[in-house]
Amino acid sequence: MDQRATAPAPTIYVVDDDAAVRRALAFALDLEGFAVETYESGEAVLLCALPDTPGCLVIDERLSGVSGLETLRALRARQVALPAILVTSHPKLALREAAAETGTPTLEKPLLGEILISTIRQLLDQART
Repeated sequence: MDQRATAPAPTIYVVDDDAAVRRALAFALDLEGFAVETYESGEAVLLCALPDTPGCLVIDERLSGVSGLETLRALRARQVALPAILVTSHPKLALREAAAETGTPTLEKPLLGEILISTIRQLLDQART
C-alpha cells in the first residue's frame, strides 16, 4: 500500500456573473478532479485572500462592475501570482494584448471543455516549474 500523501487538487477559481455558467464550469472542473471555488463578480474575488497554493483563475471579461481585465490587474498589483485565463465573447486584439501584459491567455466563448482543461493544465504545469 502506498503511504505517500497525495497533494491536494489544485483549486480553480471561476469568476463569472452568470450563475448557470459558474455551475456548469464548476461541474466540469470537478469532474476533472479539481477543487473549485466560484465568484459572481470581480469585486467578490478581490475581497478574498487567495492562497499561495496550486490553482488557476478563470475570469470572464464582461462582468457587471469591475471587468475581468481590471480584476486581473488588481490581483497582479497585489502580487497574486496565480495563473489565469481571461474568457471573452469579444476577442479583440487590444484585449488580448492587454491580457498578455498581465501574463494571461484569453479563450473565446463558447468554451470548449477540452481547450479550457488543456489550458488550465498547461498553466498549472508552468507554475510548478
